[in-house]
Amino acid sequence: MALRVGRLAMVLTLGLALAACSTLRLGYSQGPNLTYWWLDSHVDFDNGQSARVREDIDGLFAWHHSSELPAYADLLRRWQRMAPQDLTASQACGEFGTVRARFNAVLERSVEPLARLALQLSPAQLDHLERHHRKSNQTFEKHFLQGSPEQRLDRRLERAIERYERLYGPLTPAQQVLVREQLQRSPWDPLRTQAERERRQADQLQTVRRAQATPSAAAQAVRDLMVRITTSPTPGYNAYNQQMVQSGCAQFANLHNSTTPAQRAHAVQTLQAYQDDLRALAGAL
Repeated sequence: MALRVGRLAMVLTLGLALAACSTLRLGYSQGPNLTYWWLDSHVDFDNGQSARVREDIDGLFAWHHSSELPAYADLLRRWQRMAPQDLTASQACGEFGTVRARFNAVLERSVEPLARLALQLSPAQLDHLERHHRKSNQTFEKHFLQGSPEQRLDRRLERAIERYERLYGPLTPAQQVLVREQLQRSPWDPLRTQAERERRQADQLQTVRRAQATPSAAAQAVRDLMVRITTSPTPGYNAYNQQMVQSGCAQFANLHNSTTPAQRAHAVQTLQAYQDDLRALAGAL
């Protein structure tokens, strides 16, 4: 659904760091089509909506290509210079703040197209979105709430190691133990996170209905929703979220500082490959 804008923006903003180099160019060039089908899975577009939605997505990607890819290239160059050195949690959080600024730029650019789409959604499509939310919540529960604490930790560990190894190559047994210990100390609370997810889902539906009731204020309704995505109205949640950010920065810095020269060289090569793909994208799209 279009108003799941936080995830859409994060896909655009952080996808570089998660994709294999060999698939980055293909994935980005197919981005408009993939984004359309991702949104369609949320609300089931009808034939009358598809053309305008595709036009808006194409416009967003054209802007992203011309305005954001150069910023990503700058980030990758800086990260290559940083990779051979030890890293503090404060430095890691500084880089996270830079990425978050890019995320916010995508949010702002998405306001008008999302407002247009909100005005077009039918009651049946909102019902479709609610069903999608329920399925998403069941998946979250399966991955993060089911099983013993040890089983849940093992699943988180598997995902964390996979992410780190994309950058550094294989982790040593000692590094895997370090990652596990850090996850055990993490303030992350899946029940609290799920409750916030459900709040946002309800907020999205209410925002669509509010926009449809007052079409002239639709864009402002979407912009207000984005504020509530990045700054939750739930008492205590923003402090919890900041704890999570600081914990994540410390976890990354500690793991990075445990890496060998060979692993750091692998990270530089990985980042350089991303940068090469960005250069090719800038020339090809």
